[in-house]
Amino acid sequence: MRITLAEEIMLLSLDDDSGQAKDRWAVGWIVAGGLLLELALAERVRVDGAKVEVVDSSPTGDALLDDRLESLAAWAGSTKSATVAAWLRKDQARSVEAALQSLRGRGIVTEERHKVLGLFPVRRFPEADGTVERELRERLNRVVLEGAEPDPRTAGLIGLLHGARLHRLAFPGEPGKLVGPRMAALAEGQWAADAVQETIRATQVAILAATTAATVAASAATGA
Repeated sequence: MRITLAEEIMLLSLDDDSGQAKDRWAVGWIVAGGLLLELALAERVRVDGAKVEVVDSSPTGDALLDDRLESLAAWAGSTKSATVAAWLRKDQARSVEAALQSLRGRGIVTEERHKVLGLFPVRRFPEADGTVERELRERLNRVVLEGAEPDPRTAGLIGLLHGARLHRLAFPGEPGKLVGPRMAALAEGQWAADAVQETIRATQVAILAATTAATVAASAATGA
């Protein structure tokens, strides 16, 4: 089954036991980035430096991508600062929810709702069909651990994970010093069109800036 980069990232992030997303804040950034990259691969958007522009608003045929494309086009047309960072900040929560619901609609995960202490609502998304995630992890292993040549989408996925320092989501049993250099090389490789490579680069810069800001704010709050 072919799923989007955003759905692949969500699958990697969902804990097999709890059905809840690990590293939810960082994952939100790369889920939104994955949708942006997929739209760039489909030649619907172009990224130039920090700027993002919709160049073709026609449907892609994928409901998840078309929904985010419509939102991106409306937003970009109403603002003078249509940057990658601004879009990721605006859309990360919506992108995560949209990706989760798309996975549920495809029958890959189910949704469970309950309350903690009878008060606080919690949602879980346990896997219903493990085939898709298993094939995804096998594909990543072939590229990163065995040295196979990636297709543009796989290289893009690796670039996003590397930019967010989320190597452990894809390779939970491997030390970062083993997978990090290979992922870094793929993230910088000339494997795709300039516009797609620029989308990866701009997304990585936005993630780094947001992570740095959050770290500084946390240090200031604790007096560290």
